[in-house]
Amino acid sequence: MNTDQIKQRLGFLGSPLLEAIFQAGVFLEIHKGENLMHEGQYVKYLPLVLEGTVKVSIKQEEKELLLYYIKPYESCVMSLASCLQNEASRVNALVYENGSVLLLPSDKVREWSQLYPKLNILFLQQYDRRYSDLIDALHHVSFDKLEKRILDYLLQKSAIDGSTILKISHRELAMDLGTAREVVTRILKKLETGGFVRQGDNYLEILKGGDKSHQ
Repeated sequence: MNTDQIKQRLGFLGSPLLEAIFQAGVFLEIHKGENLMHEGQYVKYLPLVLEGTVKVSIKQEEKELLLYYIKPYESCVMSLASCLQNEASRVNALVYENGSVLLLPSDKVREWSQLYPKLNILFLQQYDRRYSDLIDALHHVSFDKLEKRILDYLLQKSAIDGSTILKISHRELAMDLGTAREVVTRILKKLETGGFVRQGDNYLEILKGGDKSHQ
């Protein structure tokens, strides 16, 4: 990873803190499907995503609910909270797209938050972004019909992947939305009949995301 690029993106933190981060941090290549963190695990390193995408979710019994995606130069605020309070993680973090992360030792993060106030600016930015994501997720679960939630989910994945063709199974989609696979299958068939998606073997193609599917 080009440290000059990191310095350019995080230059507001100041040279002393950036040098401390480079000395103590660990660069790690990440690959799709790898677990960066799971519920109940104590947070020894705070991941700062440099390239790729990480999916953060919570799980209750056999159901899983997508909370948000972490993109380049973002971190997981749920992991940050656990890190600062030295508590076990309450979320799962799964690599969605190949890339790299900079792992920041938890004890150093706690130390830096006291020594370098500018680091809290980065944390506050992350909290603000993730708070909005969580509010959106809560709104979708509480008020939106599942048909709209599914289409919005597919459009979000399409934006992340940069493609209208998504390699995803009914089971994976159901787990991310916290519902049953049979329900997802039924709704996708309805969306296909309406001309919004086309289904194939373990992939979906988004044809359009019109208002009719949101009613």
